[in-house]
Amino acid sequence: MDCVAGSSLFPLHRCKTIHLVRHAQGIHNVEGDKNYNAYINPDYFDAHLTPLGWQQVDNLRKHVRDSGLINTIDLVIASPMMRTLQTAVGVFGGEGYTDKTDVLPLMVANAGNSYRAAISSLNSPPVVAVELCREHLGVHPCDRRRSVSEYQFLFPAVDFSLASA
Repeated sequence: MDCVAGSSLFPLHRCKTIHLVRHAQGIHNVEGDKNYNAYINPDYFDAHLTPLGWQQVDNLRKHVRDSGLINTIDLVIASPMMRTLQTAVGVFGGEGYTDKTDVLPLMVANAGNSYRAAISSLNSPPVVAVELCREHLGVHPCDRRRSVSEYQFLFPAVDFSLASA
């Protein structure tokens, strides 16, 4: 919301802007859009992104960088689910990871069957996984997630301190 000087309760320099981004297309979305009962398929446990989902990530990443928005982001918060973590680190992560001992990747190569190279944490905002950001804690396998220890291996530079074990 744009505020004219003097019309806000707080000075603009003390305000933060929040951008909400939904995860890109997951494998569960494809069949679930055709038939809702497909969501009970155990193959969709902690669903990962589809090739179209990764294209959506790439498009948003390009927009965030081309618009300069990436330079204004202080923190990225994501739910601790494969598709949301892939979306968050794919959009806001650093460029071309090189295997260095002093810099952890945000995502290791091929995390969640992504067929993607590792994503660097260098020059990217910190990413925090927060349990309360999950949209559902329901009965569908796609709404269940891996253990934090599995995620820590796949997303080494993501902070999982606010996610349940």
